[in-house]
Amino acid sequence: MQHDMIPKTKAKGQEPDFGPWLAKASVLIIDDEPGMRNFLMRTLETRCAFVDEAADTAEATRKLDERHFDIVILDNIMPKKTGLEWLAEQRAVGFYADAILMTAYADLDTAIQAIRAGAADFVLKPFRSNQILNAISRALDRSNLQRENSALKYQLRTAADHIFLRDRLVGSSATIQQTRDMISRVAPLPTSVLLTGESGTGKEVLAHSIHDLSDRASKPFVPVNCAAIPADMLETELFGHVKGAFTGADTRREGLFLHAQGGTLFLDEIGEMPVPLQSKLLRVLEDRKVRPVGAEREVPIDIRFIFATNADLAADVEKGRFRADLFYRINVMQIYLAPLRDRDQDVLELCELFMHKLSQQLGMPPVAMDDSVRSMLLSYHWPGNVRELRNFIERSLILGRFPLDLKGSVPLQSSSGTLEEVERRHILAVLSDVSGNRDEASRRLGISRKTIDRKMSFWHG
Repeated sequence: MQHDMIPKTKAKGQEPDFGPWLAKASVLIIDDEPGMRNFLMRTLETRCAFVDEAADTAEATRKLDERHFDIVILDNIMPKKTGLEWLAEQRAVGFYADAILMTAYADLDTAIQAIRAGAADFVLKPFRSNQILNAISRALDRSNLQRENSALKYQLRTAADHIFLRDRLVGSSATIQQTRDMISRVAPLPTSVLLTGESGTGKEVLAHSIHDLSDRASKPFVPVNCAAIPADMLETELFGHVKGAFTGADTRREGLFLHAQGGTLFLDEIGEMPVPLQSKLLRVLEDRKVRPVGAEREVPIDIRFIFATNADLAADVEKGRFRADLFYRINVMQIYLAPLRDRDQDVLELCELFMHKLSQQLGMPPVAMDDSVRSMLLSYHWPGNVRELRNFIERSLILGRFPLDLKGSVPLQSSSGTLEEVERRHILAVLSDVSGNRDEASRRLGISRKTIDRKMSFWHG
């Protein structure tokens, strides 16, 4: 595992490039020799975000309980307990940071033990400062790539409809400008935020904007749709697990709380979180520690939480579906994202953006928008909000023209009556068009399947 490669410098006398992660890393040095600790502290203090030291494994254990470290640099030969023995014990109770072993013996047996104990790398004493920096850089590259891949999986699941809106809240209406002003106020603060509004209004875009304007912008943004993950899997996805925690847990796994370390965790559709898991989330919010499934140790976390819901959480509290103490804990700062029908001319700006971006993505020419089309877009009430508009533009590009009526169902001239009645007719018409397939109807409408189920239950008593 040990490599003697030294990064090439770009110019004579210039500091070698050890990658983008080193300056953001927190490192714990564990060694009983003061001289080695001093050498590593001098090497790392000016290059890393935070560096601490421990003279023995007992002190190291205490410091791991107090805060999160990205990397542990560990001497193998120490009094009472070897570094590998301590590392194996820590892995068993819930320790996820990468460990780099320092050893004077580069034999095969040591290498095998290091792998079994979960060491990411080892360096052979004596070593130069560039060698340990290179080992740290490799470990950080691997772990951050794994976390980014995992986070990307959830971003693709939850944000495919809003991928073009990530960089900004589109629109010039007074409503959306008020939302922007609220974001600029709350983004720099550590306060948890609750985003409310109908499905498809762009709450994830809002969450991403808050993250981008915060001091955590360079750290991960991890979105999780609580309704998209099966209830029996949600706890392990969020908290992670240790090896052997349950049947099939052959390796340890970081949860999404740890993937978001230092950054922002966005929990969408928080109202769909199972009640037993709500109590565990409440404890995380209060203690800022997470206990992976099967672990004995609680892992300290530094995360900014953003929650979102399209449900009436206060009503869910009254019905016993949502914990009152959790509701009051997350409802510190609430931002409401208005539906598209209440955002004046924003629909036209969004339409132009989607037309431009989707035509490039699909390799199809944009469809011209005349006054009659603009009138049609403005007079429709968009029950599926921004998501429905995006889907409508994509379908228009594929057809090469704008459909005469939206969703191929309810003609605009027939859209009289209250908004609730128009919405009911529209959803029922789409359901009829897809032979009652609610999953397909939810996809076409740009709203969740659970929203359709709730509305159908209400309409049919």
